[in-house]
Amino acid sequence: MEKLSGKTALVTGSTDGVGRLVARKLGQAGAHVLVHGRDAERGARVVADIEASGGVAAFLSADLSALAEVRRLADAAQATVDRLDILINNAGIGTAGPRQTSAEGFELRFAVNYLAGFLLTLLLLPLIKNSAPARIVNVSSAGQQPIDFGDVMLTRGYGGTRAYCQSKPGSDHVHDRSRGFAQGTGVTVTCLHPATYMDKSMVRRAGVRPLSTVEEGARAILNLATSPAVEGQTGLYFNGLREAKAQAQAYDAEARRRLQALTLELTGLSAADMTAVD
Repeated sequence: MEKLSGKTALVTGSTDGVGRLVARKLGQAGAHVLVHGRDAERGARVVADIEASGGVAAFLSADLSALAEVRRLADAAQATVDRLDILINNAGIGTAGPRQTSAEGFELRFAVNYLAGFLLTLLLLPLIKNSAPARIVNVSSAGQQPIDFGDVMLTRGYGGTRAYCQSKPGSDHVHDRSRGFAQGTGVTVTCLHPATYMDKSMVRRAGVRPLSTVEEGARAILNLATSPAVEGQTGLYFNGLREAKAQAQAYDAEARRRLQALTLELTGLSAADMTAVD
C-alpha cells in the first residue's frame, strides 16, 4: 500500500471485523486514523495496536442508530483533525434479529446502513473538500434489492435479509448523490462489495458459514481508498477488486430523486443544506 504520511482517515465501524483491519493497515501506512465504534474499550485496543506499529490514532465514540450521534461524530472529527483525506463509511448492521427501530423511529438497518452514512458524508464534506484530492468509500454489499418506496420502513412483511438488502442499494445511492455534490472538487466517491460472507461477527451472528476472509475484504476497501490505480475515478461500484454494476435501481434517475427527497426529510436537511456544500 502507498505511504500515507500526512494523510488523515476516518473509518466508521472500525473496532471489529474488516473495519478494524482497514484502520490498522491505514495506520501502518502512516495515516492519522480516526477509529470509530460504540465500545470505548475495543476502540482503545485498536488505537493501541495502531500506535504500537508506529502510527497515530484517536477513538471517536458514536452510536449511528441516532442521527444526533452522527452529528456529534462529525463535530468530534472536525475538532480532532484539520483535514480528512479518506472517509470510509463501513459501519453497518447485518441480517440477524427482529425488526428494530432507530432513535428517531426509522427501521434500524435503513437508518444505520444508509441514513447515517449519508448524513456523516454531507456534514464532513467541507473538510474533505478542503483536503482534496480526497476519497470517500462506501462499503456496500452484493446483497441488494430495490427500495420499496411504498413501505421503506418495512412495517409489513419484515425480514432481516430483506431489510439488509434494501439498505444496501441505499449505499449505492449515497455514492451517486455524493458524486453529485463532490463533482469537480478533487473528491472521488466509490462504493463496493468487499467480499462475500467474510469471517466476522456480523456473518457469524446470522448463522452463515464464512466464505472469505476479512483480509480479502480489507484489500478491496483499501484499493479504493488508497490505490493510485483508481485515482481520480468517481461514481464507480466495485465487486472486490473489479469494477461491476450495482442493483439496477441505483442507476434509475427517478428512484434517486425520490430517495433524495426522502433522505432530506428523514435527516432534517433541506435542499439548501445540499446546495451549501456544493
